[in-house]
Amino acid sequence: MTEKERKEAILDALEKTWPEAKAELHFTNPYETLVATILSAQCTDAQVNRVTPAVFARYPDPQAMAGAELSELFPMVKSCGFRSKAGNIIAACRMICEEYGGEIPRTREELIRLPGVGRKTANVVLSNAFGIPAFAVDTHVHRVSNRLGLCKAETVEETEKQMTRLIPEEKWGRAHHWLIWHGRRICRAQRPLCGECPMRELCRYYQHSRGSGAD
Repeated sequence: MTEKERKEAILDALEKTWPEAKAELHFTNPYETLVATILSAQCTDAQVNRVTPAVFARYPDPQAMAGAELSELFPMVKSCGFRSKAGNIIAACRMICEEYGGEIPRTREELIRLPGVGRKTANVVLSNAFGIPAFAVDTHVHRVSNRLGLCKAETVEETEKQMTRLIPEEKWGRAHHWLIWHGRRICRAQRPLCGECPMRELCRYYQHSRGSGAD
């Protein structure tokens, strides 16, 4: 089996293993996608999903959020982490209202101009809110892609470059979710469940671990 064939086999196995994979954050429109994704940085999706219903009920659109006070919003989202997240959400919505007519931008370049929005968040919004081909790399995607040997990258930026060359553009959004689901359920950061992984015989990490005598 060539290296190209090995990688294609892994991608096929991921697709077959996680055909139902989708975003686990709860949102119904581009605004909610943006807010939930900003809150999800260094926080679990489950925790974000616990706080966003109240947030979206009180601030249902960018215009409402643009008028929010930090002292009001931060207590609602405090369990999701830093105070700066709340400040960035308010500032981003004010910028959206002032510069984009209250509509969430539809390009990566415009999205990353918003406070609190980096390349990963922008790619999540593009893919999930607008169906625009984008491959978002979070810690799960970075870890699993490199462990499986689909890429060899030190940074998330390099992982994105290598993976978007490997995966057909029309599958970028779905592949992002396959890798996240695999990372959360099997290829975990600590003690990955290699014995349950259908890709183990193709996996560089498993081959190395088996060769070194590790579990």
